Amino acid sequence: MAKRLGEVGLEDLYRAGGSTISIKEATHMYQAIAASKAPDPDPRRVWKEVVSRKVLKPWHPHHLHQLVYYSVYANWDVSINGPPLYWFPSLDESKITNLGRIMEIHGPKLLGTSYKDPIESFSLFQKFSVQHPETYWSIVLEELSIVFHSSPSCILDNSKKLEPSGAWLPGAVLNIAECCLLPSTHPTKEDNSCALVWREEGRDDLDVNRMTLKELREQVMVVANAVDATFSKGDAIAIDMPMTVSAVVIYLGIILAGCVAVSIADSFAAKEIATRLRVSNAKAIFTQDFIIRGGRKFSLYSRVVEADPFKAIVLPVSGNSVGIELRKQDVSWKEFLSIANQRPRSNHYSPVYRPIDSTINILFSSGTTGEPKAIPWTQLSPIRCSADGWAHNDIRAGDVYCWPTNLGWVMGPVVLFTCFLNGATLALYHGSPSGRGFGKFIQDAGVTVLGTVPSLVKTWKSSNCLEGLDWTKIKCFATTGEASNADDDLWLSSKSYYKPVLECCGGTELSSAYIQGSLLQPQAFGTFSTAAMTAGFVILDEHGHPYPDDKACVGEVGLLPLYLGATNRLLNADHEKVYFEGMPMHNGMRLRRHGDVLKRTVGGYLIVQGRADDTMNLGGIKTSSVEIERVCDGADESILETAAISVAPLGGGPEQLIMFVVLKKEYSHQPEKLKILFSRAIQSNLNPLYKN
Repeated sequence: MAKRLGEVGLEDLYRAGGSTISIKEATHMYQAIAASKAPDPDPRRVWKEVVSRKVLKPWHPHHLHQLVYYSVYANWDVSINGPPLYWFPSLDESKITNLGRIMEIHGPKLLGTSYKDPIESFSLFQKFSVQHPETYWSIVLEELSIVFHSSPSCILDNSKKLEPSGAWLPGAVLNIAECCLLPSTHPTKEDNSCALVWREEGRDDLDVNRMTLKELREQVMVVANAVDATFSKGDAIAIDMPMTVSAVVIYLGIILAGCVAVSIADSFAAKEIATRLRVSNAKAIFTQDFIIRGGRKFSLYSRVVEADPFKAIVLPVSGNSVGIELRKQDVSWKEFLSIANQRPRSNHYSPVYRPIDSTINILFSSGTTGEPKAIPWTQLSPIRCSADGWAHNDIRAGDVYCWPTNLGWVMGPVVLFTCFLNGATLALYHGSPSGRGFGKFIQDAGVTVLGTVPSLVKTWKSSNCLEGLDWTKIKCFATTGEASNADDDLWLSSKSYYKPVLECCGGTELSSAYIQGSLLQPQAFGTFSTAAMTAGFVILDEHGHPYPDDKACVGEVGLLPLYLGATNRLLNADHEKVYFEGMPMHNGMRLRRHGDVLKRTVGGYLIVQGRADDTMNLGGIKTSSVEIERVCDGADESILETAAISVAPLGGGPEQLIMFVVLKKEYSHQPEKLKILFSRAIQSNLNPLYKN
């Protein structure tokens, strides 16, 4: 049990500080903590004072941060008080956030005398956005860099009731890639604004590279010209490569030319790549010859070729020439771009304008059984995710936003559109995010919003690779993909003087998150503080009845179906069966299935407890026990049968895989050998990123 704050003495602080603090500094810290206790010993107020006084520094050892935080909350009863809070919004700062600003403008009119200020009235305004989404979206669309070629006839046409998610912005025609590339006055985007900042792994001592909005637009238009000359409008074209500057240019170029980007993660085995090419009917694939990670070179092109695409356009990982022999039907990046150079103005292209509900991107669920669900993103999807980034993460012009990910995962397109439709700079690190090189890039690029996954945070913390780096420009962190560990988030938050770590949880089929953190609410480690703006949900009991909204409970979540950006179809599965069949009615609407089991705590905070189905989340990779057992059953001739379960650690954090094995009578194996066999089987047949 942690010491109570009153029991923590000067010597405790000095010992925990190690070589980073002197006895004089420890004395000052002790006095500041003592002053924070008076006159009100409420742990929330004490911790708030400790943070506001900047008593704890980012360079202090984690043990010192732990000592103070856990001693402040040593007597905290979660069952009575809810989770302990570590971050508190200030009223002045709340009013200049994106959401707080529009609440101050529109709140008194929309909420009447019930409106007080952005903090006190946040929950009321969120509920208003659920009940009156047309009003909310009419305000927020003015805040984003959205330019309609033909304006919508209204915000929402819900008269036909044929689409459970609603018919949003009917009649609108646009090209969402063009919206990303055009200058605008609100948000502020100019031709000389920095659109991209990046660095190559291994070049940590060089200045970061920068690209202006004009330079990005011209490069995208070159690609669009080459795509236009090579493919037909509406063709599906895959991308399987790391999320580099070139990948971003290609992605936007495909969409600008009226084609459909097919997102494939560069970690997938050939079989998984082939499945995605087949399901999407991709006419070609952009890829690289190699991937470089941690100084090592891994072939990507050979894996792609094994998947047998119709045509591959191959970029070199370095230099101007590919370092591998290509098939006859494949072309190098240099050859592909030369097609555009045959046109009079290769860096100018007239966008292909399409209806708002046209598909721009095909993404895939992780795949829990059988082939993964092919999820079409329309031009509504970028509007949804960029609006949520605007509202919840306060993304705006001047921000530098980094989230190490890939275009094959939903966060790739999410962070791309969130930056470019809000006027922020997209930060990309061409290499592994797990080491010091990435951490130095965050420092040197001046990143203000950093997205993570919990496994990555755990790696940084355990390796101590960030020691000596300055992350204090970060105004907030974001995290998704798997359950967070509170102590890991304590460590992360401390790196920027306890800025908030905003949790988000959603799905590719929602284009964003349905539960999030908010800069207008106090935050608790490892929890979500609110439903996303315009998103409504209920928590169901074992009989399918919703619990009262103010009741602490645990149950499967049911989403209110009216949701801008949510899918209305799947390419290879029955959408109605997957998301609606068997779900209960609520207020005259059938709830939408998501599959999460949610816990609502005392105080209204939310924690994802797992899945209502057999989906496992292993390091951010979602799969099922059936798929794990299928590949492990065939891992070795000695195996008769396996059973797979996942277990969350006691302190929270990523799920851990546990395998039960029955061997054939004539065989015997040590557990360590079986562990190696199973790891290889999972990496070869499901995902190379799996780590045991």
